[in-house]
Order: sequence, then structure tokens, then C-alpha cells
Amino acid sequence: MSYPDFTLRLPEWVAPFIAEQGQFYPTAEARMRLVIKLAQKNVAMQTGGPFGAAIFNMETHQLIAPGVNLVVPQNCAILHAEMVAITIAQQILGSFDLGAAHLPDCELVASTEPCAMCFGAVPWSGAKRLVCGARDEDARAIGFDEGPKLPNWQETLQARGIEVWRDVCHEEAAAVLQQYAATSGLIYNGRGS
Repeated sequence: MSYPDFTLRLPEWVAPFIAEQGQFYPTAEARMRLVIKLAQKNVAMQTGGPFGAAIFNMETHQLIAPGVNLVVPQNCAILHAEMVAITIAQQILGSFDLGAAHLPDCELVASTEPCAMCFGAVPWSGAKRLVCGARDEDARAIGFDEGPKLPNWQETLQARGIEVWRDVCHEEAAAVLQQYAATSGLIYNGRGS
């Protein structure tokens, strides 16, 4: 038996979209608005779910890697926006560890707080900061199953030296989820929410 090759590809619209937006985002709000736009565009282009994420250089605030949710189009449950952004950043920087000493400190910005899977990936990725827009309950409210996450998940990341910023542009980020639900967007794997 042979097994298929797997290649992670961002939708074709992402590179030109990022080229139009620029590379530097000096404030947390500017960085969050970029990932919110990624989530909106992902839905509008019908290339995945209503989630965006990106990895940024914490010192220069330069975008390292964008990510969008690709679960449905690539038939792969692990392709959440955060996982995509982390994976692409690791490939760009040539390291499985974004916290390696020779690399700049990295920040993960996500349009919605991480699900159980993405929460687990944050410390393993090496990111030094997690910035979130919409809350877990916003995703659950429209039917997404965020999985069994520790109630004190922020503190567990902080105990590992990872900063957690919540509610950055919360209303704008939550609106993307609400708009997705209002247009009957596919809520996949909603088994336990």
C-alpha cells in the first residue's frame, strides 16, 4: 500500500493580499486586524473557516507567516489557522522551534482563542506571546467544538513564560464568527461543544 504525499498550501489569494497589506504592524490592534481580515477573506473566498492567525517578530512587529483555517478544503482536521501559521513560520525560519536562541522572539496572533489542539501547540511552537481576539465562548456559541481545554489555560501558558493577551479587537473578531454563522457557514466536527 502506498500513502499520499501531503503538502500544506495557503490559498492563492493570500500572497497578493499580504503584499497589499504590508509587512509591519506596530500595535497589537494592527496585528489583530490583519488576522481578522485574513479570517474574513478566507470565508469570502470560500477557502476555509472563519479563523485567521499569524506569527510576528516581537521586536520589529514584522509579519513572519500568515495562517488561515484550511480544515475542510484540505481534508485535514489539524489545519487550524494557528497550526498553519506556526508551520509556515517554522519553514520560513528553518526551525521546528520558534523559540530557538538564534531566532527573534515570536508572537502568535489569533482571531479567536485557541481550541484544545492549538492550545497544546503554543508552548511546543516556541512562541513567546499569544494574542487573541474573539473568545472561546464566541466560537462555541456558533457551534464549533473547541475541545476540553483547561479552565486556567492562560495561567498554564504564563507559567511557561508565554504572555497571553486577550480581547484585542474582541468585537471585530467575534463579528467574523457571527457573520459566518449567519451565512450558514459549515460548522465541522461539532460533536462536543
